[in-house]
Amino acid sequence: MPDESGKALLTEAVDKMKLSARGYHRVMRVARTLADLEGREGVGRIQVAEALSYRRIHNAQ
Repeated sequence: MPDESGKALLTEAVDKMKLSARGYHRVMRVARTLADLEGREGVGRIQVAEALSYRRIHNAQ
């Protein structure tokens, strides 16, 4: 689970990007992977933002 600022960003993204439950979980999975690659214990706002940016790039194509 992300920290408080990560949760706030994800909640905002659900509303603005109209993320489904599946989309939410995919973003969280990518954010968790990014945190793991950085050697972090938890998921932060930065990892959530990066995961959302990849989703945005993918959906634009």
